[in-house]
Amino acid sequence: MVILNRMGLRWVSVLCTLFALLVHTSNWAQPSDFPNRPITIVVPFPPGGTADMLPRLVAEKLPELLGQPVVVTNRPGAAGMLGAEFVSRANPDGYTLLVVPPHFFISDLLYKISFEPTKFMPVSILASYPNVLLGSNKLPAQNIAQLLTYARSSPKPLNIASAGSGTSQHLTAELLKEMAKVDMMHVPYKGSSPAMNDLIAGHVDLMFDNLIAATPFIQTGKLKLLAVGSSTRSRLFPDTPAVHEVLPGFESVTWMGLVTPPGTPPAVVDKLSQAVSAAMKTPKIRKQIEDLQAEPLGSTAAAMADAIRRDGQRWSQVIRFAKITVD
Repeated sequence: MVILNRMGLRWVSVLCTLFALLVHTSNWAQPSDFPNRPITIVVPFPPGGTADMLPRLVAEKLPELLGQPVVVTNRPGAAGMLGAEFVSRANPDGYTLLVVPPHFFISDLLYKISFEPTKFMPVSILASYPNVLLGSNKLPAQNIAQLLTYARSSPKPLNIASAGSGTSQHLTAELLKEMAKVDMMHVPYKGSSPAMNDLIAGHVDLMFDNLIAATPFIQTGKLKLLAVGSSTRSRLFPDTPAVHEVLPGFESVTWMGLVTPPGTPPAVVDKLSQAVSAAMKTPKIRKQIEDLQAEPLGSTAAAMADAIRRDGQRWSQVIRFAKITVD
């Protein structure tokens, strides 16, 4: 009986191993029929911001390239963590994608989350663009030099808004505070759009965002463009200085990309990456993105992985020296 029990246990073990191997093989099998149903792109931020605009531009072209509908849906909350957690639980089959900025991959330094950001599979960077410093019309300053002079003499700290704690806007604000040695009060919002609305209304003084979202408000005089975070001045606003002209070494350029849940088969990731790259090469989409003062990329998955590593090192240093925490 002991022998039979051991034999039985051995066969159970073998069957479990074969089942696990079968599941693993199925998961990583060549997806020759992918895609055969609609694809969903999850934007973990509110409608209206850059994270919402860029994937919607690309999603217009992807159905033609992939042969299936592509739906963009918003799942905002917790600085993007709610949408990210939703996608982390999705089947790793390529039918659910997540829109991410570079700071997403160091979010575990700030939040107690149930997933590992670096385990997501990079697909492609859609576009890159500099963060720019915007000011309320109530501010007397007209550029970065005047702003720093005003901030240092102000009896109380200026308020600087962001799309949420730990976002690129917040990290860039902390970088400015550290390099300029000025005190500012961080005011986090649930997304760029509500923060921008309060900046226009004068409820906050400053905000880092990008020209994709801010250009219409700058051109209509609702906001001041005080400086750009790139190493060169903006082609659209050549009279606006770069921050590094006043604070040498300052740079804040961000991007928006697509990832799939951990464990997505490489062949599926590659097919998605190729489709996104092809979409970004379309003259119409390139012009639309360039008109927004962003650089269309459509990078490979490998190039996005390199950017994740590089930016992760940089912004994690900002989190540490600024002692950024999220309540």
